[in-house]
Amino acid sequence: MPEIITFIGWHDSGKTTLASQVVSHLKKDGYRVAVIKSSEEHGIGFDTPGTDSYKHKEAGADSVLFVAPDQMVMMTENAGQPLTSLVHQYFTDVDIVIGEGFKTAVGVAKIEVVRDYKQHLRDQVEGVIAVATALDISAPKVFDLNDSLAIAAFIRQRFLANAPPQAPARAVLWVNGRQVPLKSFVQNALSETVAGFVKSLNGTENAKEIKISINT
Repeated sequence: MPEIITFIGWHDSGKTTLASQVVSHLKKDGYRVAVIKSSEEHGIGFDTPGTDSYKHKEAGADSVLFVAPDQMVMMTENAGQPLTSLVHQYFTDVDIVIGEGFKTAVGVAKIEVVRDYKQHLRDQVEGVIAVATALDISAPKVFDLNDSLAIAAFIRQRFLANAPPQAPARAVLWVNGRQVPLKSFVQNALSETVAGFVKSLNGTENAKEIKISINT
């Protein structure tokens, strides 16, 4: 499972700005990064009443995946899964997941963003490993709120030292809903074998990605 670190703080503390800057730095370094954001709002709408995908959800579909040429959006019920479970379910193919919110997440490292002396969380929640602020605050690890590059370097050193930037995997294997790690030579062998079969089939010219599902 990828590494997870989440940015926490009060509303308008600057979490989104800082987290997005860190994501940009890590992406430029070649890492695969996913972002997951929590919200306390209910009934967030990613679809418009009356559209086809909205009708499917209203009809009782447990999940609806909207696929467009440039993006995909999934609508599903929140089953109350912890952050680590969500990451395991949706983001196994990245090096690190950057969270925003999830201040009560258990077993997850957190960076607190502080703009007000009276508004801090590090004494109320577990897992705060650093503070980002423009204030004069005493904490084991404090970063300037505007120094996103230093924060990205800290994350890289602490969480990604053993995960150098990687090229996309040639083959990915899932068994019973879980991803099975494959060494590079196994990926190459599996990829070349399957690609060899596929090339012999009509309508598979210029194949860039191949997906197979096997029911035993």
